[in-house]
Amino acid sequence: MEGTQLVQKAMNFRKLHSSFFILPNAWDAVSAKIFAQCGFQALGTTSAGIAASRGYADRSMPFDTMLDAVRSIVQAVDIPVTVDIEDGYGENPEELVETVKQIINAGAVGINLEDSTMDPQMPLYDIPDQQKKIAAIRELGKRIGIPVFINARTDPYWIKLETPFTKLEETIKRAHAYQEAGADCIFVPGIKTVSDIRTLRQEINGPINVLAVPELPPAHELEALGIQRISTGSGPFRAAVSLLQSIGRDMLDRGSFELMTSTSKISYDDLLRL
Repeated sequence: MEGTQLVQKAMNFRKLHSSFFILPNAWDAVSAKIFAQCGFQALGTTSAGIAASRGYADRSMPFDTMLDAVRSIVQAVDIPVTVDIEDGYGENPEELVETVKQIINAGAVGINLEDSTMDPQMPLYDIPDQQKKIAAIRELGKRIGIPVFINARTDPYWIKLETPFTKLEETIKRAHAYQEAGADCIFVPGIKTVSDIRTLRQEINGPINVLAVPELPPAHELEALGIQRISTGSGPFRAAVSLLQSIGRDMLDRGSFELMTSTSKISYDDLLRL
């Protein structure tokens, strides 16, 4: 992809955050094309969906495997793509920068960087360490002339957190720190009560991203609360797998193909045209 075209895509993606939009998360070329055909203006990737579809547990997938999936997704659509890079595929900011550089070279315009560690003894990265990572990505964007969109994910609501602070207080503290380091948007998966979302909106300047989870208020209410972005994470992938599981059980348990044939809305010719 030419540099000027990528810059324009990156700018278009950034502009989306000046209002409200829903960002679906794809795991392969077909899911990306389907979302684009639905009319979404941009899409993200789901690390869990990509990993599972390739036989890995979440956060155990080799980087090259993830990068190959990103290339196929970017090449399948014309809309901007932002990539879930988990905690960065690196032990230090230098390795993280190399990860992001390859993601951008593949044609993506943004990244999602999370601060949870998978370590029960230290469930969240120290704030200064995370700030260094964000600042390094911001500096990379300036150096290569691509306005890389940094979606800083913070996970106090997503993990078991033992702290003298509440989940909301910890989230706000981290959000401010990440914005100071250069984050463009704050992503808070797991937050879902109107009162917490309203307080978060009051305390944080700039775009906020929430995750579509059970009991989350509907999109129009979130828009009214001042949320800019709703992403779906692995939800669409899990829904697709759940349907496949139901189809399999219907065939084996009932000897019926009704569920498969009744839900197959895309014809074989339509599939080829994708």
